[in-house]
Amino acid sequence: MAESDGQERTEEATPKRLQQAREKGQVARSKELASVSVLVVGAVALMWFGETLARALYTMMGRLFSLSREEIFDIGKLYDIGLGSLGSLLIPLLLILVTLFIAAMLGAAGVGGISFSVEAAMPKWSKMNPLSGLKRMVGLQSWVELVKSILKVALVSGTAFYLINAAKGDLFQLSMDVYPQNIFHALDILLEFILLISCTLLIVVAIDIPFQIWQHADQLKMTKQEVKDEYKETEGKPEVKGRIRMLQREAAQRRMMAEVPSADVVITNPEHFSVALRYKQDQDKAPVVVAKGTDHMAMKIREVAREHGIYVVPAPPLARSLYHSTELEQEIPDGLFTAVAQVLAYVFQLKQYRKRGGQRPNLKSEDLPIPPDLRQ
Repeated sequence: MAESDGQERTEEATPKRLQQAREKGQVARSKELASVSVLVVGAVALMWFGETLARALYTMMGRLFSLSREEIFDIGKLYDIGLGSLGSLLIPLLLILVTLFIAAMLGAAGVGGISFSVEAAMPKWSKMNPLSGLKRMVGLQSWVELVKSILKVALVSGTAFYLINAAKGDLFQLSMDVYPQNIFHALDILLEFILLISCTLLIVVAIDIPFQIWQHADQLKMTKQEVKDEYKETEGKPEVKGRIRMLQREAAQRRMMAEVPSADVVITNPEHFSVALRYKQDQDKAPVVVAKGTDHMAMKIREVAREHGIYVVPAPPLARSLYHSTELEQEIPDGLFTAVAQVLAYVFQLKQYRKRGGQRPNLKSEDLPIPPDLRQ
C-alpha cells in the first residue's frame, strides 16, 4: 500500500506500535467466532436446560388456562399465580442466559484477547465520510465478507436440506405421537438441527480467524522511515545518547576518585597505569580494587593518593595485570594474591621504617610472582 511519501509498508509492526494499537482498541477480532460460539453454545444450553424450561412453560400455560371464576376476578390471586408461574421459569432461563453471556465473552476475546478502550468507543467523523464508505465497499474486506456470506448461506441451506431429508421419518412420526410427547419430540429434532447447522459454520470461523489476524498485522505494518523514527524516539538521538554516556562516565569517575582515599596502596606503571587497592582485614576477604585508570586518569589517581598520604608503589608488571584482570569493587584474582601480599607487606614495612628508622625496605617489582596467563 503506497503512502503519501512514496514508501511501502513492508516492515512488521514493532512492539511499541502493537501496544499503541491495543490501547486504541485496534486488535484482531473475529465476529464470526463470536456469533458462531453463541449459536453452538446456545444450542447446547437449550439441549441441557431446554426440557426443564419447556416443562415449566407447559405447567405455566396449563395453570393460566385453567383459572377459576374466583381467581379471574381476584387481582391478588392473579398476581400470585402469575408470579409463581414466572418463578418456575426463572432458574432455567437464567442458566441459559448466563451460558450465552459466557460464550459471547469468550468468543469475542478468542482472537485479540480482552481489551477495553475509551478511544475506540468515541465517534469518528471519518467513518461517516461517504467516500471512505465507497472505498470500503470495493476493498478486500468487502470481498471477503461477500465470500463468507455466500458460504454461510450455502452451508446453512445445504445442511438444513440434508437434515430435513434425513429426518423425514421422524418428522412424519410427529403426527402419530401423543400430545404432549410430540411437542417434546419436535423440540429435540429442532435443537439437533440447530446444533448441527451451527457447527457447520465453524468452517467459516476457520477461514475468518487467519484472515483477521493477517489483516490486522497488515494494517499495522510500518515503513522503514517509521521504524527509524520510532527507534530514535525510543532510544534517543545518537548525540543525546553520547552525551548521556559521557555524563555517566564522568559520574562513575567521580565516585571512583572518591574511593581513592580509602585505599591502602596505589600500584602504578609510572607512565600509563594506576590501580588503587583496599584491604581491611575485618571486612575484606581479599584485596579489593577501588579505583583504576590509564594515562590522565592514572595521574589523577596518583595525585589524590599523595594528597591523602596513600603509598604509591611502582610495579609495572603487577599494575598492568591488575588493570586488565579486575573490575571496580571486585576482589583481585587468586593468581595475584602472592604478588599483592608482598606489596602490602612492603607498604607495612615502609610505614615501620618511617616511624622507627632502621634499614629501608626494598621491593623488586620484576621479581613479583605473576602467573603467565595474567601477564599483560
